Amino acid sequence: MATYKSEEVTLKAPAESVFSRLSNFESLKSMLAQVPSDQIPADKKEMFDNIRLTEDCIELPGGPVGSLKLKVTERTAPSRITLKGEGTPVPLQLQLDIHPVDDASCRAQAKVDIEIPAMLRPMISGPMQKMTEQFASVLRSIPFS
Repeated sequence: MATYKSEEVTLKAPAESVFSRLSNFESLKSMLAQVPSDQIPADKKEMFDNIRLTEDCIELPGGPVGSLKLKVTERTAPSRITLKGEGTPVPLQLQLDIHPVDDASCRAQAKVDIEIPAMLRPMISGPMQKMTEQFASVLRSIPFS
């Protein structure tokens, strides 16, 4: 099992607000609807339009390999949300840890555990680390109020 961790990012919202917003994917639908279409690259528009969200699951189109479905397996308020890949080619788990700083801010870190065959790790490690960092970076743009 390979593990990739993002840097901790500071979010200007209480840990409870961050947890509440991110522990129910349906709450993200309105945010996705507000993204201006001119800010979505043309080659990613179809993928963006096909993101499916339910309370416990997010499904991202994956092109020729099919979609990537992540389902919530743990909610520990307000500190942890864990998702597990369903139907993924390899076992995959995404964990978001949230640490209160004070009443108005918190720190968050993303961690991905993925079963990658040893011979593929050199090719996959760079993109996986970059994806983990990008996930944490996207957290900064989410309105938690």
